[in-house]
Amino acid sequence: MRLPNTAHTSRPWRIHEITPDFRLYDVWALPTPGGPDDFPHLVRQTTKGDTSDNPSRIARVLFEIRWKLGRLFGWDKADAGVGSRVATLRDRLPDDLRDGPFGPEFDRLPFRSVFLTDDEWASEISNRTMHGVMHMSWVPDGKGGYRGQLAVLVKPNGLFGKAYMAAIGPFRHLLVYPPLMRGIAAEWRADPPRGSHPTA
Repeated sequence: MRLPNTAHTSRPWRIHEITPDFRLYDVWALPTPGGPDDFPHLVRQTTKGDTSDNPSRIARVLFEIRWKLGRLFGWDKADAGVGSRVATLRDRLPDDLRDGPFGPEFDRLPFRSVFLTDDEWASEISNRTMHGVMHMSWVPDGKGGYRGQLAVLVKPNGLFGKAYMAAIGPFRHLLVYPPLMRGIAAEWRADPPRGSHPTA
């Protein structure tokens, strides 16, 4: 379920300290019910994800088109990534976060972990179009349990990046995120946190 931006901005997340120049594009409630200690399980599941296994055929096709365009126009070359075109957000971390764990790395997706706490995890991606942050958190669900929350923050790369983000907005909201949420729910039911049981 898509949430208002205040679901992210009203909470005292550490990510606010290092992304004042990024724009918040999306906030989603994740279908991952659990207990107070289940956030690490969500983080591990996320790092094993891949766009090729999206449950929506349309979403898989859109991702494949995006990767092909990236190869054609050089959007995703190494010199456009984190540490090349843009500095890693790890360089902005306050001392306590820099001395803590960054978090696990991804198996297949081109994200890089930035920091990890008990209830908050950030990873970053960069290409010719933008510098983006995927922020995952673990929040009370209002029913005595907890669930994941996803926020997407982006710093577009110039006018082209802004135009690109505007162009893909309808596709993200209508064709990518809804099936992604269904896939996350199915994976959570199939591989629940230890001590939990799949739910309908």
